[in-house]
Amino acid sequence: MTRSIHGLFALMLATALGFGQTAAQEKFITVASTTSTQASGLFDHILPIFQQKSGIQVRVVAVGTGQAIKIGEKGDADVLFVHHRPSEDKFVAGGFGVKRYDVMYNDYVVVGPKSDPAKVMGSKDVVGAFKRIAAAKAPFASRADDSGTHKMELSLWKEGAIDVKAASGTWYRETGSGMGATLNTAAAMNAYALADRGTWLSFKNRADLTVAVEGDRKLFNPYGIILVNPRKFPHVKADLGQAFIDWIVGKDGQQAIAGYTIGGESLFIPDAK
Repeated sequence: MTRSIHGLFALMLATALGFGQTAAQEKFITVASTTSTQASGLFDHILPIFQQKSGIQVRVVAVGTGQAIKIGEKGDADVLFVHHRPSEDKFVAGGFGVKRYDVMYNDYVVVGPKSDPAKVMGSKDVVGAFKRIAAAKAPFASRADDSGTHKMELSLWKEGAIDVKAASGTWYRETGSGMGATLNTAAAMNAYALADRGTWLSFKNRADLTVAVEGDRKLFNPYGIILVNPRKFPHVKADLGQAFIDWIVGKDGQQAIAGYTIGGESLFIPDAK
């Protein structure tokens, strides 16, 4: 009996030590990213390619760009992968990030019901379209989550001199949700919404929604990647994080991004310099 107990204990100890060695050898980084890279399916396509090549696992925290940057400012991520250039530049200037790299771009589109109550269908003037939506008091679903998309939307309302705060709860509906959930709300309400093209192309529950406004230069949507500053946060996995950045802005990563399509259409255009 005693020998059996000692043998069982020895086996458990050996197993625990083996597990500990495996966990210690596991290489991973945490990437705080916008929801569009996740919801569009891009990460599902490119991250397995990177992991197979490097042996580094990428654990994604997919939130709005504003929240992702706050995570980075607390040192709770190794890398940021986001899409609001002014916020990204401020993050680096504040000493929270090392350097911003261009990665890719797509564009925003305004989607809306085919009945088009605001009469904006086919327009390439997004600010003019927003003014007509407001004038018609046509339902509009806003992410209202401090994401890059939300920041872009607010800048367009501001340019059109539209006070959406005053309209909140009437024709202007704030979801406080990610892009997919906001598109679901827009589909249910027959409402207009601003969406990044990548998420829109991968969105299945369109109901009566279609692209209403596209092609305005103001709808350009660039994505950047930043290593969180290891001098400010010594626990940041700088070598592993930089390895991911180097891959994604390098030939293999850029090809992986270009290779992600839906229905033959590219969701993101690689743009590393």
